[in-house]
Amino acid sequence: MAGLAAAPLHAAPEPAAQSRADADWILSKLARPAPSHTPFVELRDSRLLKAPLRVSGVYRRPDAATLVREVRAPYAETTTIRAGEAVIERDGKPPRRFSLARVPELAGLQASFGALLSGDGARLRRHYDLRSEGSRGDWRLLLVPKDAALAAKVEQVVLHGRGSELRCIESIPAADGAVQRTLLAGAAQDAAGVESASALAALCSGDANG
Repeated sequence: MAGLAAAPLHAAPEPAAQSRADADWILSKLARPAPSHTPFVELRDSRLLKAPLRVSGVYRRPDAATLVREVRAPYAETTTIRAGEAVIERDGKPPRRFSLARVPELAGLQASFGALLSGDGARLRRHYDLRSEGSRGDWRLLLVPKDAALAAKVEQVVLHGRGSELRCIESIPAADGAVQRTLLAGAAQDAAGVESASALAALCSGDANG
């Protein structure tokens, strides 16, 4: 993994600024050339679970056309998204391949990550309506899907960040269901040893009081 130490997806947060963070400013700060990588902690909630399922690993972008989601705990799994196809690999099992057309959530993930990391606001707006909130030191970017198949499953995606650091992605389901949160970069590192669901949610939103 030492060879992945190229440009990370996150950079050191900029000093808090009171200027309003508009969508184009946020996108300009999040742009990262490939190859890049960032740690993540994903929280999957369910009414059947006493606490959210916690999945951790690394997102990698080896080139501009490829997104790799590498889960390291509590199991090992690698999902590679490229050229309209997803490949899921687990040790001891044959790879599973399927078209992204069958899974609009993954297609939306690839499109949004690719547009975010290239700073391509026009491309992102083809897939989502954008709205920004907050200051440049503490901002939120709301993405509402335009694609009907994705909108039937996801009401909106909320990005939380500080300066040039994207710290968390919240996926709000369109129907009854739990919010899924993915902590990234500094927020993922801050989550080490944190078990409380409310505390993890606070790390995502940036609310220190949880």
